[in-house]
Amino acid sequence: MMIIRPIRDSDLDGLMELARSAGVGLTSLPVNVERLAARIARSEKTFAGEAEQADCGYVFVLEDSESGRVGGICALEAAVGLKEPWYNYRVGTIVHASEELGVYTRHETLFLSNDHTGYSELCTLFLHPDFRVNRNGGLLSKSRFLFLAQFPELFGKVVVAEMRGVSDADGKSPLWEALGRHFFSIDFAEADYLTGVGQKAFVAELMPKFPVYIDFLPQQAQAVIGQTHENTRPAVAMLYGEGFRYEGYVDIFDGGPTVQAYTRDIRAVRDSRLLPANIVASVTEGDFQLLSNTSLEGFRVIMAQQQVGRDGIDITAEQAAALNIKQGDMVRVVALSPKETAQ
Repeated sequence: MMIIRPIRDSDLDGLMELARSAGVGLTSLPVNVERLAARIARSEKTFAGEAEQADCGYVFVLEDSESGRVGGICALEAAVGLKEPWYNYRVGTIVHASEELGVYTRHETLFLSNDHTGYSELCTLFLHPDFRVNRNGGLLSKSRFLFLAQFPELFGKVVVAEMRGVSDADGKSPLWEALGRHFFSIDFAEADYLTGVGQKAFVAELMPKFPVYIDFLPQQAQAVIGQTHENTRPAVAMLYGEGFRYEGYVDIFDGGPTVQAYTRDIRAVRDSRLLPANIVASVTEGDFQLLSNTSLEGFRVIMAQQQVGRDGIDITAEQAAALNIKQGDMVRVVALSPKETAQ
């Protein structure tokens, strides 16, 4: 059985394996043992209630309960931009007009922005290729929505997610080559790594502060603004299905889109229900559901294919053990897919 749980210090080796297989583009999962160990320590401190809001980061892993192998990672940042600026570009419009000459032109531009300061963030989503089966991707990604639903007081009213932008097989980003490279004598992969080890604010401060006219960029760079890397398209499609939308904000380095939604309007948050668990020998098969317990430090999520009653949910002893609950404990339940409504 696959279980989502908070990360712990014993997961460091598994996390390093995930980082090595992620490649360029996932800036929050660098191949850096010190950085990853610090990330784990910060998460443990957050779950223990010992971190200030600006430092709160909740990291979860997908674990195979039989082998103990870590197969994926996902995370939630409580509030971005409170300790160091949170940068992105907002795609805007500048109009040049002259009534005397009869000229009126509109130009798309990139404005450096801190508009998302204080918002919560979905981040660090990565599933090892060996685990990309049996709806594990949906379990890993959407498990965070049950955490948001259970503990809304820990997060902002809006949740954002930065999606990986377009880069080629060699890790080259068309937008970086056309824009960022003019301000740094480094490759995109190195800039990408620096942001992953906590230097994004420093790098962003060297980017142009005035609006960048998109028309001045090469056509290849223009074409990738707001576009998602092909490997990330299933993830962004899933977020759109949950109610997230692209509102014209893109990453300052690769131009990948930032999508956002009001926390209360996320489908899995809005539609989730708390029901008492009834432990039985067998359950009636139904739609795929996400089930979580209600513990903070001991948070657990599993996926189950079974029917959900109006006043409770039947679960097996194995499922109860995975969730670390007993008879009558409350379970938060939501359908895995928007098309699969609870019975």
